[in-house]
Amino acid sequence: MTGKLYVIGVGPGDPELLTLKAVRILKEVKCICVPKGREEGNSLALSIVQKALSLEGKEIIEAHFPMTKTKQQGLGIRGQGLENSRLDNKWAETVKNILGRLNKGIDVAFITLGDPAVYSTFFYLYDRLLELNPNLKIEIIPGVSSINASAALAGLSLGLADERIAILPANYIDNLKEMLGKFDTVVLMKVHKVFEGIRQTLTEMNFLNNAIYISRAGMEDEKVFKNINSVKEEDLNYFSMIIVKKGR
Repeated sequence: MTGKLYVIGVGPGDPELLTLKAVRILKEVKCICVPKGREEGNSLALSIVQKALSLEGKEIIEAHFPMTKTKQQGLGIRGQGLENSRLDNKWAETVKNILGRLNKGIDVAFITLGDPAVYSTFFYLYDRLLELNPNLKIEIIPGVSSINASAALAGLSLGLADERIAILPANYIDNLKEMLGKFDTVVLMKVHKVFEGIRQTLTEMNFLNNAIYISRAGMEDEKVFKNINSVKEEDLNYFSMIIVKKGR
């Protein structure tokens, strides 16, 4: 009998934001797959889980997924260059490790920061798993996303009544002015590398006072900057976003 794969969102950082269902399943499974951005680094997702429950006796599979700006990673697409080929090999290795446990009847939990459906590493391997085993049982357990955590920390409503919301990966967009003009609320994720350009655009469109910068929401050192001009270089990091709310 094939085991079941659980894809579990562990929230943005605070272990108290783990759902009751997530904690129950993590206690029950014998194997946890942990995504990591660097082979020598620690897993933030695993550190969250460790604060909520004991991992004694559980097998931990580390899955190294190099962080890079590509939509092709893990999709098995050839001719996309050496970097994508390397990424593809990493994902293939992870798929092999997961299926190896599932085929032995062992349930596996793949943990991911925030919510699995929002820019999650898991969906780079979802189709490949089902291609190799169309009958595979996969259950996705939603989690609190960094978007929700950031809005709550800033005391913002993302949308009311007919207000339109856009959620954008900041380092991919080249039409920010258009997006800011079309939507009532714009959430810009992972802004650290393009922060100055965003701040300049907000200034040009007279939206600077409508923007809030949130850093590391849900973590012990979380910060909120309601004055974007007070954000310094040392305040910028990977786990950051800007929420622009018209009429604020």
